[in-house]
Amino acid sequence: MTKADIVNEIAKKTGIDRVTVLTTVEAFMNSVKDSLDREQNVYLRGFGSFILKKRAEKTARNISKNTTLIIPEHNIPAFKPAKSFLQSISKLKG
Repeated sequence: MTKADIVNEIAKKTGIDRVTVLTTVEAFMNSVKDSLDREQNVYLRGFGSFILKKRAEKTARNISKNTTLIIPEHNIPAFKPAKSFLQSISKLKG
């Protein structure tokens, strides 16, 4: 499902015009990005959490040039679904 599909689905279910829904969805995504930029996790009860995972510094190899690289410590954005969300998905499959 794409962002356009989500916007169309919300607009159809709520009766709100598509442009307003698109603006709202984009504002939500920007808020999540900004919060993670400030290293603040986003918690949505019953849905899940957008969190930052810290990756330690590591040594990697460039095989084609036969060199060693140091990859510095960095953050990776991740999504951790809520238990109720996982349970509702597992009910759909089983």
